Amino acid sequence: MEKIASFKVDHTTLMRGVYVSRKDKIGQETVTTFDIRMTEPNREPAIDPAVMHTIEHLAATFIRNDARWKDLLLYWGPMGCCTGFYMIVKGDMEPCDVMDILKRTFAFIKDYDGEIPGATPDSCGNYLFHDLPQAKREAGIYLSYLQLAIYTVS
Repeated sequence: MEKIASFKVDHTTLMRGVYVSRKDKIGQETVTTFDIRMTEPNREPAIDPAVMHTIEHLAATFIRNDARWKDLLLYWGPMGCCTGFYMIVKGDMEPCDVMDILKRTFAFIKDYDGEIPGATPDSCGNYLFHDLPQAKREAGIYLSYLQLAIYTVS
């Protein structure tokens, strides 16, 4: 089998950041997949799956309620390696195009107090599998990175 693009990335040198993972054409529309890398693979601990789950619920809810991004976001979901997320959006975009929404999303998560959206038995397949305090902590760490980032590599 041919190795897929995401397995061709050298994870021994991959740093925390926002990367264009791929761009695909669907008809006349370009769809951009971003690698939202929160930790350095194989050098920093992976994020606990319950924390990833909480960040997934909060980020997807926040972005899908944003006036501009609600119609652009196609998918927000965790990487299996638990080092970050994939964000798939409509349009031919670069990391600089998503920095504002990412900063606002991670600030929202860092400061969030309340019930986790969609964390009920009828809304989620594993509704008890969450960790809000640690999700807030991880979001704060990543937000600090985003606020200091002068540029990102795509």
